Amino acid sequence: MNRINLLLGLAVILFVSSCKNTTESNEPSIQTKQVEENFDEILSKFKTGVPAKILTPDHVDTRIGELEFYDGMPTDATLEKVYDNLDFIRGIDVFLNFIPATSIEGMRLGMVEMGINNYNKVVVMKNLMDAKSLFLTGNASTVYASAILDLERDGPTVVEVPAGAGPGTVNDAFFRFVVDMGAPGPDAKKGGMYIILPPDYKGDLKPTLNGMQHRDKDRRVNVKVGGVNKKVWIAQSTSYINWLILRGFLVDGKPDAAAKMWKRGLKIYPLKDASDPLKMEFINGSGVVFNTIHANNYDFYEELSNVLQKEPISFLDPELRGQAAAIGIIKGKPFEPSERLKKTLQEAVKVGNATARSIGFAPRDPNAYLYEEKQWYTGFINKDYQWLDKDGNQGRNMDARTLFFYTATVNTPAMALEIPGIGSNYAYAGKDSEGRILHGEDNYKLNIPANVPAKDFWSVVVYDPQTRSMLQTDQDYPNKNSQKDKLIYNEDGSVDLYYGPTAPEDKEANWTQTVPGKAWFVLFRTYGPLEPWFEKTWQLNDFELIK
Repeated sequence: MNRINLLLGLAVILFVSSCKNTTESNEPSIQTKQVEENFDEILSKFKTGVPAKILTPDHVDTRIGELEFYDGMPTDATLEKVYDNLDFIRGIDVFLNFIPATSIEGMRLGMVEMGINNYNKVVVMKNLMDAKSLFLTGNASTVYASAILDLERDGPTVVEVPAGAGPGTVNDAFFRFVVDMGAPGPDAKKGGMYIILPPDYKGDLKPTLNGMQHRDKDRRVNVKVGGVNKKVWIAQSTSYINWLILRGFLVDGKPDAAAKMWKRGLKIYPLKDASDPLKMEFINGSGVVFNTIHANNYDFYEELSNVLQKEPISFLDPELRGQAAAIGIIKGKPFEPSERLKKTLQEAVKVGNATARSIGFAPRDPNAYLYEEKQWYTGFINKDYQWLDKDGNQGRNMDARTLFFYTATVNTPAMALEIPGIGSNYAYAGKDSEGRILHGEDNYKLNIPANVPAKDFWSVVVYDPQTRSMLQTDQDYPNKNSQKDKLIYNEDGSVDLYYGPTAPEDKEANWTQTVPGKAWFVLFRTYGPLEPWFEKTWQLNDFELIK
């Protein structure tokens, strides 16, 4: 009985307290009364009527604390809070908006780590890229050939692409599209010669039309290369540092032919040295540990400063330059923030990283999602490689750009435009059919419906959310590929893929390993996507948790 009486007593107390709080909430707070009284006092000092909405009270409650003013003039305490907050906000903005620049810088540093320190040196994933490489959502289905072009050092640079090349692209130091090569490029997989001009080029060469949408006509021009007239395509970059990435397709499920294609036919050299270029050197990147990913801590700002010191002023528009300058990153000046600012930026980068991860793994934009009531989403929201909404009339979708560059590399119209049978298209997923994060200790099934609309092939690669690189397991290649893998298909032509720490019985051919205690996500790739992919008459299914 004593226990019952005690419980009843507690209930009465809670009820009375609740009623009291409800009553109090219906009355103006002390702060509200003070503000109202303060406005009356402020208004009484004007000779004519002044709208209250343009005035500032002496005390304001905000998420950064109480702000104090004397007749609209901020106090010293308010100044300190506001300026700290402003630096914090700008630190976050710089992180989110400059990921493309630091991502290319990370790529450059990783390539230097691999010995790529001159125009004639190229990394080739001879045996495909594997999980040892820290490389944003790289694939294990095509043979990469990768190089860094330094147009400040070398001037106009020639790239000879061999016939048979798959998707290839040059991006500038802000990951902006410069030119396509190979399958989606103007050579249309037939091979050819390209010249990349630096941003400050003043000569007679003029850029040609090089987009995937311009493949219908031969737009090459005659240029003397090494004293010999050659037909070439020309592109001009906005930066000195540029990344060249080429992909070769597997033949009979093997990388050998593509690796030989690069070694025999890929050539890179300055136009001025065309008569006597350095011999090409191809460095095997397969099975090698190296990092190409930008920092997610204070070092991010140091990496960005390196980029701005290297590139010309014209590389960025005044708005972007101003964002960087607001936190002390200015071309021609050392980046030496005060201890106070450095501490603020150390906190800002944490929030910036958390924000980028939220946008990248759980986008809130409904336009990101490929299908209704499914988890799959795209990296090219609104199908635009510049992330412009409404043809640019609505401006740039900043979150969409962040989504892509925090998780991926290679920016080209060939990954966004809807041209059936050309280029490639991608879909992300990091949650199951119930919207739960994919856990490495659990088991899942992914049903790929029959007749995947991919002219060339399709693949599914598993990635680590920490590194956004391939998940490191006992399997060197955490992927399934319709060309390379001997998958077990269902009678209806569909295929069930399995994911978990151990292989299901008699289904190992269709299994990709995951790691207990770690999350994971995937990219589904279509090479040569066909109409049903774009029209969504063919759709991916969600991951199903196997209970």
